[in-house]
Amino acid sequence: MLPFGEVLFCNVFAESREASSGDTQPYRKMSSDMDGTMLLGVEGIKKTILYGGTAEMPRFITGTKVTFHFRTQLCDDDRTVIDDSKVTGVPMEVVIGNMFKLEIWETLLTSMRIGEVAEFWCDVTHTGLYPLVAKSLRRIAEGKDPVDWHIHSCGMANMFAYHTLGYDDLDQLQKEPQPLYFVLELVKVQQPSEYDRESWALNDEERLKAVPLLHGQGNKLYKLGRYQDATNKYKEAIVCIKNIQHKEKAWEAPWLKLEKMGNMLTLNYCQCLLRMEEYYEVIEHTSDIINQHPGEMKAFYVRGKAHIEVWNEAEARADFERVLDLDPGMKKAVKKDLGVLNMRMEEKNEEDKVKYKGMF
Repeated sequence: MLPFGEVLFCNVFAESREASSGDTQPYRKMSSDMDGTMLLGVEGIKKTILYGGTAEMPRFITGTKVTFHFRTQLCDDDRTVIDDSKVTGVPMEVVIGNMFKLEIWETLLTSMRIGEVAEFWCDVTHTGLYPLVAKSLRRIAEGKDPVDWHIHSCGMANMFAYHTLGYDDLDQLQKEPQPLYFVLELVKVQQPSEYDRESWALNDEERLKAVPLLHGQGNKLYKLGRYQDATNKYKEAIVCIKNIQHKEKAWEAPWLKLEKMGNMLTLNYCQCLLRMEEYYEVIEHTSDIINQHPGEMKAFYVRGKAHIEVWNEAEARADFERVLDLDPGMKKAVKKDLGVLNMRMEEKNEEDKVKYKGMF
């Protein structure tokens, strides 16, 4: 499973719910006493039950895992659908009490019975972070990394750190926050003892304890030459750190301690990518570190090695020169790498001569 903070999500966008009878019409409001709007006792929320649930109210405690589908709509005349989790038919999961970024969803879900479908109107005080959450959910649906763990920002600062989220509708929502409708269908409720907890479902204390274990497992796999498996362990550890770090104040001592841990793991991750010949990704991740921490010698060194492999001669030499400025003790290692660079450039020059021979 892919980690997304405290959430696992596998798809976005969807079709209307099909009732067990084969009904393919959209969710419909219940008649009888269930029809109508109910206030949850929380300011800025209105609930309307569209399809009644089964049995009694589930027991929701810290650590309870909730599986559900959702649809998000604008409050315009067309009730424009922004996201809907039924396109691929795979629901998302939230662990109660683990500080999911859109905390209001916990309030909504814990008001529901299994099988219930309900529509919730939420005012802007509850929907401000939705664009950030939706971005991550969409990235997962597209098979991309759900967490920009290599980008060094935290908390609300993320909302203003970049000009775009990569989706026009989310950019508009971020620029002009507004009330939203959430249509939720509660699929399953599991108590903490009823499922195996992965790192995404841990609390902060458990995540912090998991980091050195994951780090050690990654190192062992790297030594065995199992680089893809090692990247998975390093990445899982990085996500654990980032989920804790975004709750700290940027650049203060606790945040910096986590930042140092995250950078070390990212560089280990990049060492695996070098072995896997993913050189441009290495350059991207190491450049992110260097932009925030220009004194991080190891980042320059790893980036320099990646530049060698893609024949970026000037960039490689500049990085290795910076390595020696920061740590003269790296002279022997740098000399060896410069020898590799010279050899690679000679090989490329010979290849170019053969390739372009006779063309002019």
